[in-house]
Amino acid sequence: MDKSDFKRLSRKQIYQGKVINVVQDTMQLPNEKESLFDLVQHNGAAAIIPVDSEGNILMVEQFRNPVNDITLELPAGTLEKGEDPLECAIRELEEETGYASNDLTFLIKFYTAIGFCDEIIHIYVANHLEPSKQNLDDSEFINVKPYSLERLIKMINQGKLIDSKTITGILAYKQYIETNKN
Repeated sequence: MDKSDFKRLSRKQIYQGKVINVVQDTMQLPNEKESLFDLVQHNGAAAIIPVDSEGNILMVEQFRNPVNDITLELPAGTLEKGEDPLECAIRELEEETGYASNDLTFLIKFYTAIGFCDEIIHIYVANHLEPSKQNLDDSEFINVKPYSLERLIKMINQGKLIDSKTITGILAYKQYIETNKN
């Protein structure tokens, strides 16, 4: 199979929103048939694993309208158009947690829903946290809580953490820690 076997014949804008756009592509497939594909376009995001001086991970608790529930997540935010993911991570760390760091390490990036969305989330680990000032958007109401890595892994295995970026980030961080033990 070759990428060039799939040809976009047309793209139609369906919806333009504040955070996402939806388009519909007409694609010609390798068998010469045409098929429609819906695509959610998103600027991407950055998430942070903030590690405090005791090795705890600072998590954010917030209401999420799509699931109508309070969730526990890694701090994260949407990339502004043309923004570097590292700059977004630095900004979101301070805005959501009230901590700053000049010691961020890239961990992993991934597509959130590759079947219908082009959003990529970049995850960084932040060490040497310094108290700063939380600067939430008007629509954000966030509590910051420290958790041990072991407790978060247990919560993942119990189905208590339901956010994909958080699950991916925590499991990748666990692997990172195990691989980089001195």
